[in-house]
Amino acid sequence: MKAVVTAGGRIDGAFASAAGTRVKALAAVHGMTMLARVLDALRGCGADRIAVIGGDEVRAACAPAVEQLIEESPSGSKNLLRALRAWPEDGEPLLYATSDLPYINAAAVRDFIERVPEGTLGVPLAEFSAYAARFPQAPPTGITLAGERVVNGGVFLLPPDSAPLLAGAATAIFESRKRPWRMASLIGPAALIRFALGRLSVANLEATAQRVLQLRACAVRACAPELAFDVDTAAEYAYATENR
Repeated sequence: MKAVVTAGGRIDGAFASAAGTRVKALAAVHGMTMLARVLDALRGCGADRIAVIGGDEVRAACAPAVEQLIEESPSGSKNLLRALRAWPEDGEPLLYATSDLPYINAAAVRDFIERVPEGTLGVPLAEFSAYAARFPQAPPTGITLAGERVVNGGVFLLPPDSAPLLAGAATAIFESRKRPWRMASLIGPAALIRFALGRLSVANLEATAQRVLQLRACAVRACAPELAFDVDTAAEYAYATENR
């Protein structure tokens, strides 16, 4: 299985001071950088070709552990496109992961992959109740869709030969994954109205993503909360360093 990890994110202020680095992927949690933990999980679930997109510090940290290192761009959108093109199309799916998942593990990734239907773009969702039970008193997160609160994960399974289809819309779709109102505005006024009325559902988003991308899309429900805890703030980093 081939995989790619984007690791170009930078941090500053209190977050960088606590982490001892400006490169978010290299922030350590319980003796291991978040990037190393992600790479360990990908290897453990069967990835035999891993590419990492990052700068000099990232390349120095993971050069012996991956098959390909790709120079980062200052643009997050361009890094996403580089991730989509990291490996030639060869009839195999591509596992894409962010590098800020301090609780990720191979079993959680494997369970997600095994439940994505063949030929489908898969996105993991954790039920908020399970997330809150696993991470009590964690900083608030999650989105509410049609009265249902869920937390999306930071790994994605892309079906074979899908990169050309995804390249046009993927940047906007992926960057909007935690902002349903922004996602709705991208995919049409009907979805925006549904969101405003509290009626936009996971199924609505799946159907619209399929129409926009011309690709089957699936939200894999009840995934492990460990796939959904990502570190975007100093508070989330503090929580991760204090709680196993």
